[in-house]
Amino acid sequence: MQESVLHRLKPAASAGVHLLLAALLWSVVGTVLAIFGARWIWLDWGWPGTAAGLAAVAIGVAKSRWILDRAAARMATRIAERGDGRCIGGFLSWKTWLLVALMSGSGRLLRFLVGANGFIGLLYLAVGVALVRSSRVLWRERGRLLGPAELPASAGLNRPRTERRNRGR
Repeated sequence: MQESVLHRLKPAASAGVHLLLAALLWSVVGTVLAIFGARWIWLDWGWPGTAAGLAAVAIGVAKSRWILDRAAARMATRIAERGDGRCIGGFLSWKTWLLVALMSGSGRLLRFLVGANGFIGLLYLAVGVALVRSSRVLWRERGRLLGPAELPASAGLNRPRTERRNRGR
């Protein structure tokens, strides 16, 4: 009896919602990290920091390509295989939630010990770029899972391209 009550009260969601939450998490966290990182680089080094910032962006793109793209694909596969009706917080495994907490705490500790400076900014910028770039894997998988039938008619994506282009004229 108690299991059925817990099951009824569980905030469940579809696999599409789980993919949406995962993609949003990676996109938003990555964007915030990249913005803070770029800001700290600028405040510490100004224009001379541009080259270091570009190097951090290149490192972030490489990390995305060779590490995070595979992690995002595994996450998308896990979500799709679990199916609909799972707890809304289950879009990440408990191990991944633990890693998120550990990384967040490490970032806070690093800023507390060292302070926000250009070197920390390089790290934040690289990680942020990697997360944003790899979030595209989750967005693409969500689109595949939902398919064109799930798009609202107001999106205008079912009309011919020329009709969409000339809509505002």
